[in-house]
Amino acid sequence: MNAITIDNAISNFPQIVTNTIRNLEETIIVGEQGAVVLISQQEWNSMMETIRLFRDKKSLKSLLEGHNVRRKGLKPKSETINQTFNDLQDINPQKSQR
Repeated sequence: MNAITIDNAISNFPQIVTNTIRNLEETIIVGEQGAVVLISQQEWNSMMETIRLFRDKKSLKSLLEGHNVRRKGLKPKSETINQTFNDLQDINPQKSQR
């Protein structure tokens, strides 16, 4: 994670964006009133998908059960993607791109 001043961000914004995307690493831009975090869209989409999975009780339960089964050295029972992530079928992260 990189931290830079707002003045540095203003002066070097194209390069900062390129580095953030290329390195998949957050950049913290610090100003007098606080800080903001710049991340790549790929990282943003990944974080949003993780949040969606944790909000979906059936998906979360399935993930945790699979973890527990693997921890015991067993193979988890298989489900299709649609069975596991049933309420995420209509979500399209690309839909909100501008």
